[in-house]
Amino acid sequence: MKKTYAVLALTAVSFAAAALVWQSRTQNREDEIKEIRIGIALYRGNDPFINSLRSRLEDKAKEYEQATGIRVVLDTADPKGNQNTQNSQVERFLSLGCDALCVNMVDRSAASYVINKAMDADAPVIFFNREPVEEDMKRWERLYYVGENARESAVLQGGILVSAWREDPRSLDLNGDGRVSYVLLEGESSHQDSLIRTEWSVQTLKDGGVPIERLTGGIANWDRSQASALMGQWLEEFPGEIELVICNNDEMALGAADALERAEEDRPVRIVGIDGTPQGLEGVKKGKLFGTVRCDIGEYAEVIFAIAAAEALGQDVHGQVELMNGIYYECGQEAVTAEDLK
Repeated sequence: MKKTYAVLALTAVSFAAAALVWQSRTQNREDEIKEIRIGIALYRGNDPFINSLRSRLEDKAKEYEQATGIRVVLDTADPKGNQNTQNSQVERFLSLGCDALCVNMVDRSAASYVINKAMDADAPVIFFNREPVEEDMKRWERLYYVGENARESAVLQGGILVSAWREDPRSLDLNGDGRVSYVLLEGESSHQDSLIRTEWSVQTLKDGGVPIERLTGGIANWDRSQASALMGQWLEEFPGEIELVICNNDEMALGAADALERAEEDRPVRIVGIDGTPQGLEGVKKGKLFGTVRCDIGEYAEVIFAIAAAEALGQDVHGQVELMNGIYYECGQEAVTAEDLK
């Protein structure tokens, strides 16, 4: 597991090291590093969590420039959920001479194509948010993954509900029949985080002694509008029965809340999400969501950029960022309820 001190020291160590590289070169040397170019390939730019992360990466690049005098060029591309488009965008990054790639795969199982191209160009890849399969990650020493521990996310999410049950069972068991009837909004069927979050959120409730009963569930692809449509259908199919909505992310949780508002549901149906996006946290504040799991997005962006910059400058990544198995970094998370935000 990561160490807190390692995270706190990332900026200082990374920037200081880069500054030393800068200072060690004279103005007239032909090999002086004046600029690094980093390609950022998103899976879908209109995803609120990914959009927030992109914004933080831009902030880190500006801070780095000010600290080191090295210009940072960020090339960002949005394939709008199309893997073939993303492949073409990665090829373009490499043709532009990007020193490092930061890739949020559309399809995690298709990472071998990106890796092949990057290896041919000798350009390191920092995968994030969507983890390639283990076999792909072992193919080259210049591959990294930065993300959240999906099981931890789910356990924290489930813990919010277990605590509520122990404090007051009627806060979840709205009809007093001795069980909590729930529906589940899942991300993508092929996304590893969606599968793990689904499994462990439910398991945490069971382990915590909450008597749950699944009414139904569905795939909403992390999307607010799709989740809202599904929730609207379920409210008609199970009138007065839904007491809890477990969601793999905040956007789907907000979609469920939208459907409850349209239906003018007057029962306090509990909705929980994951990510801690600005929109999700606002939903918690306003009481639309019962809780969420906030990812430390500042740390997330910090680590991605630190690895990319170090690789671009030929520095020792492992001397700056503490990685599990030399490859992986898990960002910090915390459970959040309205009480925590007061």
